[in-house]
Amino acid sequence: MKTTPYTDVHIALGAKMADFAGFNMPIQYPTGINQEHMIVREGVGVFDVSHMGEFWVKGDKALDFLQYVTSNDVSKLEAGKAQYTCMPNGRGGIVDDLIIYKYSTTKYLMVVNAGNIDKDWAWINKLKVETLKLTDDDVKLENASDRYAQLAVQGPKATEMLQLLTDADLSSIPYYAFREWSFAGVQGVLLSNTGYTGAGGFELYFPKEHAMQIWDALFEVGKPFGLAPIGLGARDSLRLEKWFCLYGHDIDDTTSPLEAGLGWITKLNAKDFIDKDFLMKQKAEGVKRKLVHFECLERAIPRNGYDICDAEGNKIGHVTSGIMLPNRKVGIGMGYVITPQADKGNTIYIRIREKLQPAAIV
Repeated sequence: MKTTPYTDVHIALGAKMADFAGFNMPIQYPTGINQEHMIVREGVGVFDVSHMGEFWVKGDKALDFLQYVTSNDVSKLEAGKAQYTCMPNGRGGIVDDLIIYKYSTTKYLMVVNAGNIDKDWAWINKLKVETLKLTDDDVKLENASDRYAQLAVQGPKATEMLQLLTDADLSSIPYYAFREWSFAGVQGVLLSNTGYTGAGGFELYFPKEHAMQIWDALFEVGKPFGLAPIGLGARDSLRLEKWFCLYGHDIDDTTSPLEAGLGWITKLNAKDFIDKDFLMKQKAEGVKRKLVHFECLERAIPRNGYDICDAEGNKIGHVTSGIMLPNRKVGIGMGYVITPQADKGNTIYIRIREKLQPAAIV
């Protein structure tokens, strides 16, 4: 398994470690997932997300390349802003969902999911060379994933705490915007007002050689704030509470962005891009299934792969993600359901050990 610059730190802190996307990652610390979830919701926590991938896209045709490769309208990005988007796969599905950072009209950063780094890298290079016939003089692609570390500092107290380590005015950086600045004595740290929790905060990108300097600085200033390390277990419960999709569960190579409720990042009328014709046809005809969010009406924990049924027990879909929500003690989840059964307020039934557990689409 691969490691991050913080793997030994996680082990020393007593984290439960497991293979995630080929990396040895902390799933939870001795405090437990429920408490870690609440630390982020009420205070501030830090996630090691150094396993994520970073690709530079540079050159005079960088914008044209990204416009074709991704579903959102990159031309709307201003320098210093970020954009959530996805890469259609040419077969109606999704290669990956990602964030694009615009530095200038000739310089962009793509941040992709850890489990898709190799697949995404092969995909964009194939499109560049075989489909778009571009050379390095047009677009230069660089896989910098092995050079960067990343920490996500999340929670309502995150900005106040982080401000102690930089003279950049963090309050002036709006949501989905970023700035490169000195942080904890390290020059050129990317400070991004983004995150995967819905609790507020920043994601920090920096060269791996500065990893421990930044970690130590965070925990020194974080003592009065109750800063705690948070594992991937709570990262999953937090993102699911916010209804953020997880690649490999809620979206993948078989799900279209329109089925997944990602029409808002699929700009069909703005540009030409992969799968545009397919998606326009799908939108006109209507999708046959939809990704829905649901809450269990009785005490139950939905899990990935469970059948979703109607009142008569007929299968109408399947669960893609599910948890018992730590703060409300309610089972919540996501899943694909046939469109006639996907209306908000509709009651569906999750088959758990041959029992149908009622849930409301919310």
